[in-house]
Amino acid sequence: MLKVLLKQRRLSRGITQQELARKLGKPQSFVSKYESGERRLDVEEFINVCLALHDCPEELIRILRHNQAKEDNVNEG
Repeated sequence: MLKVLLKQRRLSRGITQQELARKLGKPQSFVSKYESGERRLDVEEFINVCLALHDCPEELIRILRHNQAKEDNVNEG
């Protein structure tokens, strides 16, 4: 799931929700809400979060697609 992947990427870089929110020009609750699934990110927000985390949006989409394919294979088997 996107929320899990973005949280993992943030934590792996040692960035707090507050620090990420500051980079995005948003309140800390913005980060908290999308990480908890309380709110969804639109495409522009997703790209901005990726860039703030020094991640490539296309790479995260590839990871999500790969993870989904693995889940599909498990569910079929």
